[in-house]
Amino acid sequence: MEEICYKPIGIVHSPFKEPKGVPIQPVFAKNTEGRIEIFPEYSAGLKDLEGFSHIIVIYHFHKAKEPKLEVTPFLDPTPKGVFSTRAPSRPNPIGISIVRLMKMDHNILYVSEIDMIDRTPVLDIKPYVPEFDTRKNVKAGWLEKRLRNPLLLKDDGRFST
Repeated sequence: MEEICYKPIGIVHSPFKEPKGVPIQPVFAKNTEGRIEIFPEYSAGLKDLEGFSHIIVIYHFHKAKEPKLEVTPFLDPTPKGVFSTRAPSRPNPIGISIVRLMKMDHNILYVSEIDMIDRTPVLDIKPYVPEFDTRKNVKAGWLEKRLRNPLLLKDDGRFST
């Protein structure tokens, strides 16, 4: 299979200058605000986005360590297969976050609940639509017992360069 290459459409501006200390998921970043700057050549793609309260941001983990197929996640001390985690050290270091869209000013998206580090390359944005993106009768695998009593809520630096 041939290699797949993506070009960033924008960049994240956040208060987090390094991975260590970043909330491990947007749900743990309730009062954290930032901006997503969409490059001018892609700004026409933002038309009609302001009507959505949340957006799905797809981005590149540009500070992730080398890929691993087994990792020790933030929420459990036991090693797991990387595909059963959201760890950044993966074969394709792609991240997703659902953030609250507070307002837009031309090509700048003002967001809250941000869990990305400053200068993170943005690959794509999609609107969050509850009817499409929420599921019922969901199982969370090994995370079910850890979500009630998480070990860490912020990145401790284990996956970054």
